[in-house]
Amino acid sequence: MAAPIQTLGDLRQHSDARTRSVKEEIRDNLVRKLQSGERLLPGIIGYDETVIPQLVNAILSQHNFILLGLRGQAKSRILRGLIDLLDDRIPIVPGCEIHDNPLAPLCSACRARVATEGDRLPIGWLERGDRYVEKLATPDVTIADMLGDIDPIKAAHAGLHLADELTMHYGLLPRANRGIFAINELPDLAGKIQVGLFNILQEGDVQIKGYPIRLKLDVMLVFTANPEDYTARGKIITPLKDRIGSEIRTHYPSTRHNAMAITAQEAWTERPGARRIEIPSYVREVVEEVAFQARGERKIDKRSGVSQRLPITTLELVVSNAERRALLTGEKVVVPRVTDVYAALPSITGKFELEYEGELRGAEQVARDLIRSAVGSVFTGMFDGTDTRTVVEWFDLGGALMLSDHSSSDEVIAQTRCVQGLRELAEHVGLGAGAPAPAVASAIDFVLEGLYAQRKISRTDDRRYSAAESAPRQRGRREEPAMDDTIPMPSGKKKYYN
Repeated sequence: MAAPIQTLGDLRQHSDARTRSVKEEIRDNLVRKLQSGERLLPGIIGYDETVIPQLVNAILSQHNFILLGLRGQAKSRILRGLIDLLDDRIPIVPGCEIHDNPLAPLCSACRARVATEGDRLPIGWLERGDRYVEKLATPDVTIADMLGDIDPIKAAHAGLHLADELTMHYGLLPRANRGIFAINELPDLAGKIQVGLFNILQEGDVQIKGYPIRLKLDVMLVFTANPEDYTARGKIITPLKDRIGSEIRTHYPSTRHNAMAITAQEAWTERPGARRIEIPSYVREVVEEVAFQARGERKIDKRSGVSQRLPITTLELVVSNAERRALLTGEKVVVPRVTDVYAALPSITGKFELEYEGELRGAEQVARDLIRSAVGSVFTGMFDGTDTRTVVEWFDLGGALMLSDHSSSDEVIAQTRCVQGLRELAEHVGLGAGAPAPAVASAIDFVLEGLYAQRKISRTDDRRYSAAESAPRQRGRREEPAMDDTIPMPSGKKKYYN
């Protein structure tokens, strides 16, 4: 076992010791992962054929890059995943604020220590997790926050001139030296700060207060932005945008399958306690379809997007409503129902911005319409070609059901036993032999809501199911009088046309 590296002399004698830039280091580790077949960015779903190949190309090209996309598209998560491409740890000069490389120090203090102590200089180590610095851009961020400033108090205590490099108080960017510096929502940064970033990309240095202090930082700059923010709150200045190597567009899940996988990964559905939670697949599909319907709804502002957090938080509330019902009824198995999605309205209405037409209708009513459309889409896909006339005719003949949000599973099964064909339709969703009562009740609830969504039966807000409302009679088209019709004249006489 090799002796640990503790001094600069040990580091210089180490056969593997070599000076690499951060971008070279990340590129080398990416190449190794690709050759070994290791999965890149675990936890990122749906980007394997779109975003990830573009990201790989940018890293192989040693580019600074920006991720452009609407909210809730895993932009920040992708940037944080870059930490895995850094070395486990790197040697540093202990006590240095900018994590100087002992083999090639930047700041004058570290150069002086190396010259004085030589090979006896102790070596510190920086873990990979400490080499990632993230900053959310806001309009109040200053140049001093981002780059640094001259500290007159430090100069006074040390008896130094203000132009001395040792009087500098470093900002976030210099402290990210030899690491990754990520800026979220780049357009929100003031133009003069973007100019400072432009100077880093163009010249590779930092200049503070106009003093001739130059630091050739070794840092990888990555950014995120919402395309609509260019006009809504600010914009990326053209010189800075021109020097960002790659612009990568993110997107929402393209398929319901990918969306369900993301939600299953992120949502907190495994609750503590003795009760077992079983979420039917059709409930998961309905929750995801709500987001898909919202992204295509004209009453919702598409420029702001519909975050993937919508189905995540919605599913959590759906499970919580089912859990609440189980606690009240004493059931040991928690099975959410489709109607539990309506209990998640507080989560849905806060996840989208409305157009004028939507504002007139109201956020809650728009959300209810989305849920109904989502149920109809999922129900049609599962019951396409299935005969539902027996159940519909039972309601058409005057049958009615009154169910409640807190009705127990046994109550739902007992109250719907008189509906001919309903249990058979419920089994169509894949109920196994000996399925527990909560699962059967959930399937029955899905069938009733599906028929309601297809307008084959009707339902009131207090969940009374009955026959579908008859279509309103359309006023007939007014016919033009025939040539031989009589037309009343103002004088009361009749005029005849031949």
